[in-house]
Amino acid sequence: MNPASPSTMPALPLRRADLRGLWRLGVDGSLGIANLVEAMHHTIATRVGFGAGAGTGTRTEGSQRTSGLTGLIYRSVRGGMRLGGHAGDAALRLIEPDGPGLDGAPPERDAFVAALNGLFGDHLAASENPLAIRMALRQDGATLDPANPGGPLPRGAPTGKLLVLVHGLCMNDRQWARRGHDHGDMLARELGMTPLYLHYNSGRHVSQNGRELATLLQRLVAHWPVPVEELAIVGHSMGGLVARSACHQAGLEDHAWLRHLTKLVFLGTPHHGAPLERGGRRIDLLLGLSPYVAPFARLGKARSAGITDLRFGNLQDADWDGRDRHAQHRDDRQPTPLPRHADSFVLAATLAERPGRVHSAVIGDGLVPLASALGEHRDDALALHLPAAHRHIVTECGHLDLLCHPQVQARLLNWLAAPEARSR
Repeated sequence: MNPASPSTMPALPLRRADLRGLWRLGVDGSLGIANLVEAMHHTIATRVGFGAGAGTGTRTEGSQRTSGLTGLIYRSVRGGMRLGGHAGDAALRLIEPDGPGLDGAPPERDAFVAALNGLFGDHLAASENPLAIRMALRQDGATLDPANPGGPLPRGAPTGKLLVLVHGLCMNDRQWARRGHDHGDMLARELGMTPLYLHYNSGRHVSQNGRELATLLQRLVAHWPVPVEELAIVGHSMGGLVARSACHQAGLEDHAWLRHLTKLVFLGTPHHGAPLERGGRRIDLLLGLSPYVAPFARLGKARSAGITDLRFGNLQDADWDGRDRHAQHRDDRQPTPLPRHADSFVLAATLAERPGRVHSAVIGDGLVPLASALGEHRDDALALHLPAAHRHIVTECGHLDLLCHPQVQARLLNWLAAPEARSR
């Protein structure tokens, strides 16, 4: 039997609220396609000379809407889509039960929704779509809120050694478990730390998530049931950028949790961007060269703000605010230094057998080049300048394998252990 046949594919365990969110996202997508078709119609009509007199298009600079009878038809189509969308949304609301949040959902559902948030999360948040993930600290898919004494408690007795793990783009807190290993569980077992896993909408701007994480950590430290002795953060991929942004925001606001921060570890973090997003921008530019295919550039530009932040590794609002986020064509970020009173460590990976070759440096772990993961940059103000003992390269390792590779486990244990433990 074909392994991809419908009879053998597992059903996706979605909630009723998820179905309403998918319905709204589908309506938004249909409206986008209608706008794209109208833009193509307008471009063709004006370029071949029909002009506004034919009632099919106008030559107004910047306009991509048709006029006359043709414009009325497109407006009617969009109006019908919106009306149908509102009716479907209202019907789904009637069958959607009122109840607690989405804690305890199956891992397959969380993975699907996390991927959607990575791709379209800024739109989901702006449109108040039920699929938009709200930031929370979790364990085993359950939200932990120390300020709520009636909520779920952390596994085991809470300790004063907090470990916050921040996942990457299109992922979620439960995906730290890979091939039977979880860095958080290992560090809890070996170093007595209490692991907390951040769950967030990775399609929002990194700086927006960083600001919210800074506030969340302030709440965590203030309400933790035992005195906080130390706080360590481990970020994988985009998660490292969110952690850096949170530290920057906390410094501006003089948050108390920043004084408890002792260690920052970055696993495959694109400190200076990733070629994959730059490739997406080049496709946008190529599509824009011809007016007849320019409307299709909208499809590429549907990618989230989180993804476009990965072009150069944006960390602050100032890196994107007040401009078209798709038009950032050079690395003009504001310098964002690492926090002074915490030790920072970077761990990079390469698919090659040896890190010295050009192929190894450019390809890196398949998604992030070595220089970006190591924090190296030609601009001295943007480089991280970490000592050799705080940097490590794992060979023959892919981006996701950083979540379970034995060398990564060993480095985490060494870096996060207390100084006296490391000297034994």
